[in-house]
Amino acid sequence: MYFESRGDAGKQLAAKLVDKYRYEDCAVIALSDGAVMVAEQVAAKLHCVLTMLLIENIAIPGEGLSFGGVSQEGAFTYNSDFSQGEIDEYTSEYNGYLQEQKRVAFQAINRLIGDGGTINSALLKDRHIIVISDGLQHGAVLDVVLDFLKPIRTKSFIFATPVASSTVVDKLHVMADELYILDVKENYVDTDHYYTDNTVPSHEDTIDKINKIILNWR
Repeated sequence: MYFESRGDAGKQLAAKLVDKYRYEDCAVIALSDGAVMVAEQVAAKLHCVLTMLLIENIAIPGEGLSFGGVSQEGAFTYNSDFSQGEIDEYTSEYNGYLQEQKRVAFQAINRLIGDGGTINSALLKDRHIIVISDGLQHGAVLDVVLDFLKPIRTKSFIFATPVASSTVVDKLHVMADELYILDVKENYVDTDHYYTDNTVPSHEDTIDKINKIILNWR
């Protein structure tokens, strides 16, 4: 399945969610600027808050594998796909590199946080949490999301995305209370591949969308 744009995909997801969640107390969390374009369609249809959780991925050098991610609170969460033995091995071999990457990742997040529009934990308490991506090939980001949500009392964790790899879906079946995924790929190419129009606004424009979401409720 291919989508005209992220906004078009968001409308399709909103149509799947609206009957069950239009009159429920929900909060929508987007995982990137591109995900905000999907998520704003859902938040507008459900009449709920929209926010963004900033996550910086840290990859193992030369292997293209995600070792884990840093959230905007500075916490690092390991990719749960790795065993404890693998984590210990990589940590020992790349300790200096990984520490430096964590520092760089947190600095990058702090620069973006200065623009506003990022997540406020108080907005999530006692709500159904709908986490939205514009496409997900690897599941490491999900571990960061769950780690972030762990201390917050919520009603349920719902994950929605236009497209995801089959390995991510397998992981989500264990993590999430509900899934809304329009297409599952055995051989995931890259997220942009599944959209005809790959226009993504600047981070400043993304923040503006988040701050004005109430004006777009419909």
